[in-house]
Amino acid sequence: KACYESISSYGGQIFYLGTKSVHAMTLRNWRERVDHLLKQDCYNEALALAWSFHEGKAKAVVGLSGDPKKRKSVVADKIVEILLQYTEKALRKCPEQGKIQVMEQHFQDTVPLMVDYCLLLQRTDILFSQMYDKLSENCVAKGVFLECLEPYLLRDQLPGLTAHVMKDLLLHFQDQGQMESVEACIVHMDITSLDIQNIVHMCWEHRLYDAVIYVYNKGTNDFISPMEKLFNAISAPINSGKSLTDEQVVMGNKLLVYISSSLAGRAYPLGDIPEDLVPLVKNQVFEFLIRLHSPETPQEEEVYPYIRTLLHFDTREFLNVLALTFEDFTNDKQAVEHQQRIVDILLKVMVENSDFTPSQVGCLFTFLARQLAKPDNTLFVNRMLFDQVLEFLCSPDDDSRHSERQQVLLELLHAGGVVQFEENRLIQLAERAQFYQICEFMYERKHQYDKIIDCYMQDPIRKQDVFNYIHNILSIPGYSAEEKEATWDKTMQHMEELILLCPSKAADLVCTHFSSHLEDVIGKLKDPLLVLQFLRSLLDPRDGAQVTPEVLQTLPHITELFIDLMYQNDPEQVAPLLQILEHYRLEETIQIAQRHNHHETLAYLLEKKGDVEAAFRVMLMRLQERLSNLTSDSVDSPSFKVMPNMKDLEETLTETILLCERTSDTLNQQQREALWFPLLEAMMSPQKHFTSSSAQMYSESLKTLTMQVLNSMATYISLPSILQRILQDPVYGKGKLVEIQGLVLGMLDTFNYEQTLLETTTNLLNQDLHWSLCNLKASVTRALVPKQDYCCVCLQQYKRRQEATDEIIVFSCGHLYHSLCLLGKDCKVEVGGQSQWICHRCNSTNKGRAGRQTVTDVKKGRTTSLAQVRGTSSRSSREEAAKKSSTDPILDPQQLQAFQHLCRLYKGTSRLALLTELCRSQSPEKSSSYYASYGGIATSSVFQNENFQLHLAPPPYLGD
Repeated sequence: KACYESISSYGGQIFYLGTKSVHAMTLRNWRERVDHLLKQDCYNEALALAWSFHEGKAKAVVGLSGDPKKRKSVVADKIVEILLQYTEKALRKCPEQGKIQVMEQHFQDTVPLMVDYCLLLQRTDILFSQMYDKLSENCVAKGVFLECLEPYLLRDQLPGLTAHVMKDLLLHFQDQGQMESVEACIVHMDITSLDIQNIVHMCWEHRLYDAVIYVYNKGTNDFISPMEKLFNAISAPINSGKSLTDEQVVMGNKLLVYISSSLAGRAYPLGDIPEDLVPLVKNQVFEFLIRLHSPETPQEEEVYPYIRTLLHFDTREFLNVLALTFEDFTNDKQAVEHQQRIVDILLKVMVENSDFTPSQVGCLFTFLARQLAKPDNTLFVNRMLFDQVLEFLCSPDDDSRHSERQQVLLELLHAGGVVQFEENRLIQLAERAQFYQICEFMYERKHQYDKIIDCYMQDPIRKQDVFNYIHNILSIPGYSAEEKEATWDKTMQHMEELILLCPSKAADLVCTHFSSHLEDVIGKLKDPLLVLQFLRSLLDPRDGAQVTPEVLQTLPHITELFIDLMYQNDPEQVAPLLQILEHYRLEETIQIAQRHNHHETLAYLLEKKGDVEAAFRVMLMRLQERLSNLTSDSVDSPSFKVMPNMKDLEETLTETILLCERTSDTLNQQQREALWFPLLEAMMSPQKHFTSSSAQMYSESLKTLTMQVLNSMATYISLPSILQRILQDPVYGKGKLVEIQGLVLGMLDTFNYEQTLLETTTNLLNQDLHWSLCNLKASVTRALVPKQDYCCVCLQQYKRRQEATDEIIVFSCGHLYHSLCLLGKDCKVEVGGQSQWICHRCNSTNKGRAGRQTVTDVKKGRTTSLAQVRGTSSRSSREEAAKKSSTDPILDPQQLQAFQHLCRLYKGTSRLALLTELCRSQSPEKSSSYYASYGGIATSSVFQNENFQLHLAPPPYLGD
């Protein structure tokens, strides 16, 4: 049903005519909207809505007119009314039973919101009168109210805090034990209306030193009393020589900060001193510090107790305070007098007193040197005092605090104090006191960089830094040629000491700056072990050597010297070292290995030279020596002495087998037999000496090793030759079959394993080939279904043509043609001496480049047609069938092409060869024997063969 004219408006109302009644709707004004939320006890939402009216951000406001100021006043009155109602409701709805935490949570949800809106409206009169009076009726609500005032008080956003509320706030935090909050609140309050005496007493009782200073400064404009009280607290333990407690250290630090702030015109702990009081405060603080005695003077008190106490507490920080103060001073007469007075007192207190350490005295003179170095300096200090300090710091009789005294003097020189001393005398005193850093400072001023090397070498703490220093002088621009030459000569003089200090760093230095004088450097070394350490750091890549190959190529005898020293001191590491070193002469190195009679490395060098036979003879000789030792020890020695010899024998045999395997691939059968059979004979010949029952265990071990040789050589030597040689051996050729049963069975097991592996691999490949042939046969013999029953050229049905010689051609794309029609379109091409048909529609000229590309693919043997089906007309079908039945079955061109494609596909490398190629690329030594058993190593990788690569082309386009 449709209703027309069912909505109307009149007098600010909208009327809706319904099927059963009339509905009237009116837009509420702003008061009604707020009151509606209040009726639902949604005070938070009501306050938020009212505040949006107050800020002019609400939408669809009705009933609020006039200028903005008047509107805000009206809304503010409404918000105050809501807040008072909210306060009464919060007290009325408070849970009467349950845990105190429930009540606290109730007021935490309400009271902070009331405080926020009162402060937003700036109605602190309502906040601290009516609202506070009502909330004070409940102790929990009162506590929550006072606690939520703290963040506003700390941000100085709470003006007009009454004395009554301020007092209650401090008492509440004091009762809660939150004295840090009390102190934080006091320094933000206007405490002139409070009982200052009670507050000061509370602050001292709870050690609120910031609050104490603030109350004295703000409440009574007294800047001296808090300093006196803090001095009295820390002076007693300092004068008695006791250690300060943590609390006393905190008091002393606050005292220093307070003095610094007062002298800089800043209030403590925050704010600024009124400008009219700044000069007065500075004068009062200075007069206080330079007092000759304290008000309550004990008889034993020394002069200037306050300055003396601060110097003993923290000399450096107190002098920093004075330095900052001097920078702010103007050059008036009173300021100059204060500065000079302070300096005179400092000198009198520290120089004439032996209670201060060298570090403290040095801090004073560093401070003075910085002040004297200023361009507008007005201070006067007797130069003799600096000489006294220099004598005091450089005293050779005092070995205590050596590094401390040197550091103090160094800071004094850096601060400008060097102008106060005679340089030659300073250097003499520094050398006598072994202040090598001072000597370095003075030599650097004179550009005598070579002498600084002596300073580093004599300084036990900084010896290791000499390498970086020499490198910087010789490499960084900015130094003259004469300075670099002097440094270079001095380094050469200390070269042996540098290498003895750290061979690796010395080698790095030589590589960078002395590579052309490498022979001279080695000639300065007299200890062979030191030469070895230096050359190891210089040449061994594992130690980070950085000698350029050009230098080593010109000096190969240095590498050979290193190898010779390694033979003498660490022969076990020569073999891995030779594999990573490059720049040495083979003939000379072979002579070194022969001189030291080290068979393993000698065999490696001979093999590297290409003399495999000599390398094999060396290893065979070493193996025979091991076997001889084992034979003699097994007869004369207990078994626990023979086991190390057996382990050495196994290692030598393993290395010999690896040598034979590495070289067998490049040898013919006769050369392989000349290599393997002597090794086999060497392992079998000692077994005839083990005749007793006690040597039976060693005989079994040797047979196991012999079996290892047989397994390795079976890859390269034919099995009949091996069996013949075994049977001809005197050890196995005589006696019963049981004596050689183990060897023969082991060889047969290996043969059976390899035969099983070959058969399994062949079966897998045959199954894969059979599956591929079946799929290809199914694709080739699959019937073709044309898309239509007419020729795509003449558009006539193929059944209606009567020519006997005409044939029907169907392509895999589904297009059908008469052979004569297709021939008339020049769609017959010659490929490899055979005629091939191509689809006219798929390769027509309107297909553009795609069609031309397909013709090219046909010429290359990649036609898109899967098969070509020949058909005859109905009149000649029987004759053609008779002809085909009388002749042998032949393949049509499409089938022939598919068959050729299959042949090309499986003409490449077998799957087994691919797996073997992968094994060879990962582990050449392990796969070399496998390659030899299957026709030798391929001259090139299978993966680089062109037939192995993929030839991808986009799929053919199948048009309608």
